[in-house]
Amino acid sequence: MVAPNIPPTVLAVLLAYFLGSVPFGVILATLFGGTDVRKSGSGNIGATNVARVAGPLAGTLTLIFDIAKGAGAVLLAEKLSNGSARWMMIAGIVALVGHCFPVWLKFKGGKGVATAAGVFLVLSPLACLAAVLLFLLVVIFWRYVSVGSVSAAAAMPLLVYFLWAPRHAPPLALAVGAVAAALLIIYKHRGNLRRLLEGTEPKFSLSKNKETE
Repeated sequence: MVAPNIPPTVLAVLLAYFLGSVPFGVILATLFGGTDVRKSGSGNIGATNVARVAGPLAGTLTLIFDIAKGAGAVLLAEKLSNGSARWMMIAGIVALVGHCFPVWLKFKGGKGVATAAGVFLVLSPLACLAAVLLFLLVVIFWRYVSVGSVSAAAAMPLLVYFLWAPRHAPPLALAVGAVAAALLIIYKHRGNLRRLLEGTEPKFSLSKNKETE
């Protein structure tokens, strides 16, 4: 049987989804803590909850791998599309969608912050750095990881527009992708935002007795 002739750009998008959908948080929490992170703490598969459930090492590795899969999807698309800014951005967003809605977990995934950071670390490093600094400042002063995440995501389109790296993509392609990423991340934090309005959102803590982002 002859293998289908898949265009490189389409292959890049398909691989981006499956790369983004790898649930490193679930895998590492199982390896290090012997537990399903989805049933412990906040139930989120991200680094914060993994660190609380399975320890700092597992949480750190989850953060690294979640960032890496976002960056990897963009770099793979860069190679397969001959450096097309459009396809790099599309692959990055698709990887983010894969993380938030992974087929392996019945489309119930994480909130996408670390994966988005990996995407923009490649596409616009200065904007990514500025978003990370904003995230840290918000968490340090207000102690809400969810507020830090939403603030960084909401600011990303403006940060990308003013701090974009010409080598990677024109402002329009990055700005559109940043808006899409921001909307998805904010949507995934809708429960946190509701709890903030109700005054029931817990503050940052690695204690297993407290839930957070």
